[in-house]
Amino acid sequence: MTSTLRPPPPAPPRAPQPAQSPAPRSPRRGRSWRQALRRDWQLYSLAILPLLFFLVFRYLPMIGNIIAFRRFKPGGSIFGEYWVGLRYFRMFLSDPTFWEVFTNTLVLGTLTLLFCFPLPIVLALMLNEVRARRFKRFVQSVSYLPHFLSIVIVAAMVMQLTSVGGAANQLVGLFGGEPVAFLQKSEWFRTIYVSSEVWQTVGWGTILYLAALTTVDEDLYEAARIDGASRWRQTWHVTLPGIRPTMMTLLILNIGNFLAVGFEKILLLYNPLTYPTADVVSTYLFRMGFQSSNFSYAAAIGLFEAVIGLILVLTANLISRRTVGTSLW
Repeated sequence: MTSTLRPPPPAPPRAPQPAQSPAPRSPRRGRSWRQALRRDWQLYSLAILPLLFFLVFRYLPMIGNIIAFRRFKPGGSIFGEYWVGLRYFRMFLSDPTFWEVFTNTLVLGTLTLLFCFPLPIVLALMLNEVRARRFKRFVQSVSYLPHFLSIVIVAAMVMQLTSVGGAANQLVGLFGGEPVAFLQKSEWFRTIYVSSEVWQTVGWGTILYLAALTTVDEDLYEAARIDGASRWRQTWHVTLPGIRPTMMTLLILNIGNFLAVGFEKILLLYNPLTYPTADVVSTYLFRMGFQSSNFSYAAAIGLFEAVIGLILVLTANLISRRTVGTSLW
């Protein structure tokens, strides 16, 4: 017997697919921007004064940096008399005094960053654990009030506390020590300056971190407790990662102001006896520009300081973006 192979049945015809309608076109950017401006012009008008402030006091003065490359004489042209090229840059790069003040700037900036950056985080974490609301509010108020004091008032308070008859020397006398003129000793200046910076700035930074702590999801803490994590583990694995964007943003901003350490406070506190440790780039620039009337030389130093600060900000922002994933831009 022979078997016959039957051909497979033909496939049923496919239903015609409906024609896809073209995607709607997005409105033109120019038209949408104009519509947003017309709709929310009251909100945009609030930005006029801040923009004018930065334009007048931040960007227009940058034009004066041209005298770093020109010979400027008081009473002459505002843009200098004639070109001198990089003469003033070579002058301060070969000046031993400049490198001394540059070293002082690095030391004071490093000490300020080491103490004034982590202490607000520690204080915020400690206050976040406090359950007594009155005590918590009291500590917050006492800690951030110095931020609103004038630099002149803070400097006057430091002078009074560290004077020969001040509270610091009275405490030294209680232990049988001799009075010390702290602000006339160069070896004491850095300790006094950093201590006053900690007292004045830690409270304000704590408020920023306490605000960031409110954004941490409570479900993460609940999940960590279910997994058996201790309070320290919860802080390390939940709290700190939750406020990491705020930490990195403030760190980058602090690094940008690394070379511009406390010009006003140092200017009010230092004297020729403390120059070896207290004189920084900004105060040296002030003396060269306004006391010695060497404005071109001072402009060159200021431009050098600004370029170094820009490089530090860009570098810190790049490192933060590649390692942590958080950056300013």
